[in-house]
Amino acid sequence: MSRTSDKRGRLIEAAKNLLHRKGFQGTTLSDIARESGVPLGNVYYYFKTKEELCGAVIDERKKEVFRMLNMCCLKPDPKLALKKFVHHIIDEAEEIAECGCPNAGLCLELDKSPSHLSASESCIVPLIEWASDQFRALGYGSHKEMAVEFNARIQGIMLLGHTLHDVKLIKRQLKRVSDWVETLQPARQSEPVAGAA
Repeated sequence: MSRTSDKRGRLIEAAKNLLHRKGFQGTTLSDIARESGVPLGNVYYYFKTKEELCGAVIDERKKEVFRMLNMCCLKPDPKLALKKFVHHIIDEAEEIAECGCPNAGLCLELDKSPSHLSASESCIVPLIEWASDQFRALGYGSHKEMAVEFNARIQGIMLLGHTLHDVKLIKRQLKRVSDWVETLQPARQSEPVAGAA
């Protein structure tokens, strides 16, 4: 990897971590430079503004979302894919209890900021569409509503767990979502969903 792309990647990674921990408003380019080990003067070579750097973070988060969803679909079983998704979040419970959901938190903050940036189309909508595909593959005509409910339950659990800083609550409640998915019976025979993208 070239030094140029290495520095750019370090800046994006540092910004991603800081935006999750401190939020968009609470993070400065100086913070990002310090966290990445890239001199502040060099930051402007790669990103002219914090908004431009945040846009790169949103792009990276979108890629991560699709990588994770595709990983959940390695076996063409929609019920197993939904459970894998839930268990992926369970694995992140400690970080969620400390910092909240990295995607939803960024979406909420950017929607309230004067910035023109928005992360919901990149980070939240794909989760709903993917879950809808899984419920449709199980044969449910109400797959869109089920996908919204599935994601709403998960987001609510993450919000409560973060607000109360309670890892056990997150794990316990997400396990209940996984158990609910396990009870789902295919409504009809249908083609399995191959992947998210």
